[in-house]
Amino acid sequence: MKKTLLVLSLVFGLFSFTNGQADTETKVPVWTEADRKYLLDNLIRSKEELLAETKNLTKAQWNFKESPDRWSINQIVEHICLWELIQMNEISTSLRIGPIPGFTDYRPDSIFINKDTERLDKMVTTDFTKPFTYGVPLGNNEGKNNMIWYTTMRNESIDFLRGTDVNLRVHYIYFVSNIHQKYMSFFQHTFRHLEQIKEVKKHPKYPK
Repeated sequence: MKKTLLVLSLVFGLFSFTNGQADTETKVPVWTEADRKYLLDNLIRSKEELLAETKNLTKAQWNFKESPDRWSINQIVEHICLWELIQMNEISTSLRIGPIPGFTDYRPDSIFINKDTERLDKMVTTDFTKPFTYGVPLGNNEGKNNMIWYTTMRNESIDFLRGTDVNLRVHYIYFVSNIHQKYMSFFQHTFRHLEQIKEVKKHPKYPK
């Protein structure tokens, strides 16, 4: 009888311990003021760097291509705009769906950090949009107009993040990233293409 009671005590003790672990592991994530500052600092910095890199470009500089199959600075900025528009739509959809605090399979931020902002690995846009090509810029807009488009959208995101009291860590995009993590991709994407713009400018035939 004593042995039976001892076994039951161990079982219940183990059950309580594992339940405590589960409670800790499934604790609802919180979007903090430090998170807000991190996003705002990087969204503003990437915007300012893109503005500085494209300031006072001539029409020839906007439209110069290193080769026929490469993008001009104008097309690079248009691509950033297209990509950011798509991400903003996903964020607004996530906000309309509402929070999902009971979702437990959330990923850490480290998974969504792009370690290749210097473009050591050249990516092909259509690999991410198959079977469509909506990420490929047409180059029909003037570069300065693409920058107006970009800054308008980016400023809306900055204003939203400054004023929101929503817990962005419990609003999910396709149950993969949360909104905080999605916004991390905004400035990482801009930083990556800033390096591409600098590559264009370094070409020996780039108009001076």
